[in-house]
Amino acid sequence: MLGPVILAASRSDRMRRLISAAPVTKQVVDRFIPGETVADIVPIIEDLTAKGLELTMDVVGEDITTPEQATAARDAYLALIDHLKGLELGEKVEMSVKLSMFGQALDGGHELALANLRPVVEAAAAIGTTVTLDAEDHTTLDSMFAIHEELRKDFPQTGCVIQAYLFRTEADARRLAASGSRVRLVKGAYKEPAEVAYQQKHEIDKAYVRILRILMEGEGYPMIGSHDPRLIAIAQELAHQAGRKLDEYEFQMLYGIRSEEHLRLAAEGHRMRVYTAYGTDWYGYFMRRLAEKPANLRFFLRSMVSKG
Repeated sequence: MLGPVILAASRSDRMRRLISAAPVTKQVVDRFIPGETVADIVPIIEDLTAKGLELTMDVVGEDITTPEQATAARDAYLALIDHLKGLELGEKVEMSVKLSMFGQALDGGHELALANLRPVVEAAAAIGTTVTLDAEDHTTLDSMFAIHEELRKDFPQTGCVIQAYLFRTEADARRLAASGSRVRLVKGAYKEPAEVAYQQKHEIDKAYVRILRILMEGEGYPMIGSHDPRLIAIAQELAHQAGRKLDEYEFQMLYGIRSEEHLRLAAEGHRMRVYTAYGTDWYGYFMRRLAEKPANLRFFLRSMVSKG
């Protein structure tokens, strides 16, 4: 399986330099990351929302090694919110954040990440939108869930992400489904050991369906993070069985992947949110997109060959 190899490469400084220096890389990266600055991304936001889509915005960059970098990450999100305020799109454009970017891995990281994130959540609420906490590797999740719970005391709309490939996730889903929170379910995009996670695709898919059923039958707001046509069809059937209306759940897909499907679902009346990343520190995000789906890797390799 190439996925684990690519994920290992995402942590290699040598591979970072090699791939970043390849002439074709920027062209391919642009498929998944359509800009480096807020100014770049505003036209994308305006175009997608005009088409009936919603967005969740991610400022890329997880390799935080100092408190100053974590503060800069906070300020980048605050700058984004300041631009969104003028667009008056409310919950049509929310934000996704990785706690590693807010300093979670540093000394005192739990408290530091919470302190940096709180003003972002406050500012998002002030313009009528919210923030979703992305899940990272399994060692960070207890901290993530604790921060999520703390923020929801004042901002109950704050969302979080759970990953189907982890053994713990069914129990997490039951707890979250009962709480009324917003929960995005994804398959998972980190290299996790067999002691904590399913390793085979069919096992992950089955776990995804089991967990999605829990969310659909619960009191929360499920967000289906998948590009898999079969899982999307299953999600629609589970929503129907649970008696959910079209505005009581949503689909989420990545910018640059299955874009026609985004429009199709929106045209059918579904809430369809596009996960849209931007920024200069794109390497880790880009490598996970390659690892998630063989077609993404083939696209990258074909581009390198055709431009070589």
